[in-house]
Amino acid sequence: MSPKISDFGIARSFGGNETEANTTRVAGTLGYMSPEYASEGLYSTKSDVFSFGVLVLEIVSGKRNIGFNHPDRNINLLGHAWTLYKEDRSSEFIDASLGNTCNLSEVIPIINLGLLCVQRFPNDRPSMHSVVLMLSSEGALPQPKEPCFFTDRSMMEASSPSGTQSPITLLEAR
Repeated sequence: MSPKISDFGIARSFGGNETEANTTRVAGTLGYMSPEYASEGLYSTKSDVFSFGVLVLEIVSGKRNIGFNHPDRNINLLGHAWTLYKEDRSSEFIDASLGNTCNLSEVIPIINLGLLCVQRFPNDRPSMHSVVLMLSSEGALPQPKEPCFFTDRSMMEASSPSGTQSPITLLEAR
């Protein structure tokens, strides 16, 4: 039960007692990497919290973050969850195959928790210890801030130096 930094493959990149560091080689799975790790190579225990939040949102929605693209807006799964949350329509985020079998009063806080875990800045994300406490309590959760997601991929590519693609789009799976 000793937590380790893992983020889907980066555990092999560093020692057993490290809690944060900087790497020159980005390893992991796109869509689950925290923004600070994907863009700057900075990882910490909050990188795992981000990955956990993505998984939570994927489970609730029945959709994968990688490859999801909203039909009316150029946003990914995190952006879609955030948009519905801000419009007080989080129930629409829940996988339709669940139908009436789920209890909304239990699932809506899980969406809130997932959004808390995918906050843009690591200091805004809860610790995994706090996540476990939030999962086991019935109290009100804090309000999340806007998560890190890219709303316009073409704008992201155009803003990179010399018209080259963003480093995030150049990452390849192992």
